[in-house]
Amino acid sequence: MGKKYAAITAEVIDTKRPTVAGTDRHPGWHAVRKIVERVTTPLLPDDYLQLANPLWSARELRGRILQVHRETEDSATLVIKPGWGFSFDYLPGQYIGIGLLVDGRWRWRSYSLTSSPVGSSGSARTVTITVKAMPEGFLSTHLVAGAAPGTIVRLAAPQGHFVLPDPAPPSILFLTAGSGITPVLSMLRTLVRRNQITDIVHVHSAPTEAAAMFGAELAALAENHPGYRLSLRATRAEGRLDLGRLGEEVPDWRERQTWACGPAAMLNQAEKVWSTAGVGERLHLERFAVSKAAPAGAGGVVTFARSGKSVNADAATSVMDAGEGAGVQMPFGCRMGICQSCVVELVDGHVRDLRTGREHEPGSRIQTCVSAASGDCVVNN
Repeated sequence: MGKKYAAITAEVIDTKRPTVAGTDRHPGWHAVRKIVERVTTPLLPDDYLQLANPLWSARELRGRILQVHRETEDSATLVIKPGWGFSFDYLPGQYIGIGLLVDGRWRWRSYSLTSSPVGSSGSARTVTITVKAMPEGFLSTHLVAGAAPGTIVRLAAPQGHFVLPDPAPPSILFLTAGSGITPVLSMLRTLVRRNQITDIVHVHSAPTEAAAMFGAELAALAENHPGYRLSLRATRAEGRLDLGRLGEEVPDWRERQTWACGPAAMLNQAEKVWSTAGVGERLHLERFAVSKAAPAGAGGVVTFARSGKSVNADAATSVMDAGEGAGVQMPFGCRMGICQSCVVELVDGHVRDLRTGREHEPGSRIQTCVSAASGDCVVNN
């Protein structure tokens, strides 16, 4: 999903470990990991854990790609087996971050989970993401065409507020287009497993019927569940859906709880239509593209208080990258502003969030992977 950040220039070994997600839910495994950590000090337990299983890590979430199968000409589903610390009790509609080592660099992107969390306690313990190759998307193209079964990836814990409640509302409208179907597919699969397909209208747009991701699965769902009504619009032949005339397609759309995901133009129109109708609170949106970063600042000298090292960094270089370039051992996790593993205190000066342009003042807790110097600054690391 388009919440992307950031390219990694090198993999480094750190001795300061972030909190591993899921330790409260898996105390037994965490206890074993802590024992290994004690008996292997001063060496990192990861040095030994990886010999037994490359998915075992005390520093980061990992996964192994088990299968890659095509959905359409330009999209594919990846079946991933997560390792230690992954939380399988995610919510339908959430996304995960995935990092892949390509040409010596870790590339990160976020994608919606298309699997259902319901029934994930079985022996398989896998999740799926479905990726559409985009012309400008380096990682998406590689995942669709170049990722091979057996590949080890880095993972960020499930995130996101575009989720389906349990129990589901009595009447639902799903409004999707293109790859916007991916988070909704997780919701639909979950509703099937919960036996909650009662009154659902799904309006989906794709360039052609052949280009519709999961077209066969959606058609089978409509055939087998009277409570699910699918309207598939082939936009090359029929044109784009005009939400101003949605009442012709779904007369009771104002009464339904609506989940919408797709191109920005569609979502922007949906916001206007629902707001004008006075039912904006019934509309739930997921946007795949983040806003462009604010103009860059001046950069500055970043000083790492604990190590005593300093480095001059420009306004486009994250504090994490600057520290690693200077030989500072930095805590890290997802490296894309999601998992909070890299948070440290800003002792002095200011830093700027590379995603939003917001400046943080002294005393703030900052994410070093998505923060850059805005003038000289000191961080407690």
